[in-house]
Amino acid sequence: MAGFPIYRPRRLRATENLRSMIREVDLSVKDLIYPLFVGPGEKVKAEIGSLPGTYQWSVDRIMEPVDQVVQLGITAVILFGIPSYKDEEGSSAWDDEQPVQMAAKMIKKKYPELVVITDACFCEYTTHGHCGVLDADGNVDNDETLENLKKLAVSQARCGADIIAPSNMMDGYVQVMRKALDEEGFEKTAIMAYSAKFASAYYGPFRDAAGSAPGKGNRNGYQMDPCNGNEAMREIQLDIEEGADIIIIKPAMSYLDICWRAHKKFNRPLCVYNVSGEYAMIKAASQNGWIDEKKIVLETMCCFKRAGAKMIITYFALEVARWLQGK
Repeated sequence: MAGFPIYRPRRLRATENLRSMIREVDLSVKDLIYPLFVGPGEKVKAEIGSLPGTYQWSVDRIMEPVDQVVQLGITAVILFGIPSYKDEEGSSAWDDEQPVQMAAKMIKKKYPELVVITDACFCEYTTHGHCGVLDADGNVDNDETLENLKKLAVSQARCGADIIAPSNMMDGYVQVMRKALDEEGFEKTAIMAYSAKFASAYYGPFRDAAGSAPGKGNRNGYQMDPCNGNEAMREIQLDIEEGADIIIIKPAMSYLDICWRAHKKFNRPLCVYNVSGEYAMIKAASQNGWIDEKKIVLETMCCFKRAGAKMIITYFALEVARWLQGK
């Protein structure tokens, strides 16, 4: 490579048009997936204190944010449920009359082309707040939980979900869900696996939003150690071998090295989850006047794309879409 003064990189930075011509990644509205929290009751729109600008919606009002999503050109939402009842095994998760299933039906009826993704876990649905069935010692029983995941996947697919997103990090979860979906005639329903989900401190506000904090203990026994990158590669490979169509890395901002490694190593669409704690930190700093929120968020989104992400789950989706469209 020729050096200075023959080659001057600044030549291609002189104007915005020049900079845009050589830009290596572009951020699009179609990259965004908007998370929605849907629960019981009527006429509910309750702001989540630790997630400013994010709400819990009752089923009868869920189309209000969905209408905004469609108007802004965002092509996908992911639904998280707050059930009307909880029990030890989380049976409300596969009840077709619960909020996620009801909302999925409603959304697909009005907007059949909108991609509806449903989170498939049990922490919101169990009385103990863990992501599966507990054994006598209070630990999550992997194989018992797999049996319930099959029922959960089929229920969500039956109610219109285009993509099932299992997030509880059970061994073998993609394989059993894929088999159950296929056996029930849902071969076209995709699986977006939370393949590298870390036991992160960045999830706090989400647990407020979904009422999913564990009653005691933690999730270190099934979510990944934040120190481990090679383990993440093994987890992703296993999920792909079991039939995962899309892989998720969660959280996003502090795990871009994992994102890049997965992007280079695996031939699967890659999604990052810009989680609640990351969102809350930016919102708090912005509200205190310490940062320019728009610039910070757009820069962050481009970093996700540069690290190899094809899709971005983010609570900023509506704002990003408006900014990209000059609104």
